[in-house]
Amino acid sequence: MPEPVPVTMSATLAADEELTRRREAGEQVLALASGEIGLPVLDALRMRLAAAAHRNAYGPVAGSPALRTAAAGYWQRRALATDPALVVAGPGSKPLLFALMLAIGGDTVVPVPSWVSYATQARLAGARPLPVPTPPGQGGVPDPDALREAVTRARAAGRTVRGVIVTLPDNPTGTIAHPDTLRRLAEAARDLDLVIVSDEIYCDLVFDPADSAAAPAAGVPCGSTAVPPPALSPAHFAPERTVVTTGLTKNLAVGGWRTGIARLPEGDLGRALHTRLTAVASQLWSSTAAPVQDAAAWALTEPAEVRAYVTAARRLHERVVTAAADRLAAAGARLAPVRATCYLYPDFEDLRTHLRQAHHVDGSDDLAALFARRWGVGLLPATAFGEDTRPLRVRIATSRLYGDTEEQQNTALTAADPLALPWIKAALDRLEEVLDLLTTTTARPAATARPAVAARA
Repeated sequence: MPEPVPVTMSATLAADEELTRRREAGEQVLALASGEIGLPVLDALRMRLAAAAHRNAYGPVAGSPALRTAAAGYWQRRALATDPALVVAGPGSKPLLFALMLAIGGDTVVPVPSWVSYATQARLAGARPLPVPTPPGQGGVPDPDALREAVTRARAAGRTVRGVIVTLPDNPTGTIAHPDTLRRLAEAARDLDLVIVSDEIYCDLVFDPADSAAAPAAGVPCGSTAVPPPALSPAHFAPERTVVTTGLTKNLAVGGWRTGIARLPEGDLGRALHTRLTAVASQLWSSTAAPVQDAAAWALTEPAEVRAYVTAARRLHERVVTAAADRLAAAGARLAPVRATCYLYPDFEDLRTHLRQAHHVDGSDDLAALFARRWGVGLLPATAFGEDTRPLRVRIATSRLYGDTEEQQNTALTAADPLALPWIKAALDRLEEVLDLLTTTTARPAATARPAVAARA
């Protein structure tokens, strides 16, 4: 009997649980590990969900006609013409991505670094991830030349490679791949006959150059038709073979509602994928929760309230993550310019000698463990994103710094200067204090050093 596929707890969820345990034990913690967006639900969206609570039927596996039509309109406004008949909804983008791997079949090219679940999901689907590094400063998309070489070698060794997954904008780095990189990716995918799965869950959180640092975060004017500037999708370059996924988890901060949506390409490939994906979905989840579908269908039409909320959230993310980036850079960490989301992926390589001598740190697991054990700062090591143990990179997420109560979060969302709010200022000051301790602590005798253990907090 074959052995079960090894599965570990999602690094982000494990970190959340560990930080909660430590907080409940009375410890001082700074939550920088989870990408959950710590903002309240938009009132109008909450009312839509409540009004649909009576809906208790399964409904179509692919999603309600209203939801699929609204999703098609959402993509149409982003210059991606979409047939509602080729839209499939699922209970969160995570199970939807897993179902897509099952539907596509074969091994999947996974960028390094990349979101914590891609590689594990490929294994759970009975395949193997094929890791390919991303170009510097262009996280989320594997280097097209390296992809060609890796797929060619893998196929020569007898492997069946059918898909490549990308993230735009990227988690963990907060960067966006250049259009030319996407063009070259599309050419490689076409030459190699690969299906591109583009995870665009952060698409609405690309920082807008029009949002100056001093701009108030109260939202766009009522009735505005403005749409946030998206990251360019590979579907613009390879429309016949690109699947696009998104959801409401990040832009509208409703992770607990679990809804994801996939846009399949036109043509024979898209129709075949639709047949297989809906068959997989029928066996895995039957249908997405009907009340959530109703609320999502309304949100995807992007009425003025939704646009205002997303604009305010995007500005808040930019102010706070930029402030954190400034503190990391001042401490000597290398950072690519962050253009979206709430994520930072600092590299402490320039401090390697000091970190080894003062803290007995030699890799990202050691570094994350040090932050967690000594100072109660939860972040994730580069190993959680598919890198090896040597790099001194960690991922930091600032999305939980907006307040512990709904009142604080609403205040942060509408504040002209969120960095002046006491709870956000205190969190950033604590980060600065910890970084100062990290960089100024002198070497300790090895005998007094605690062993460095891999941490998921």
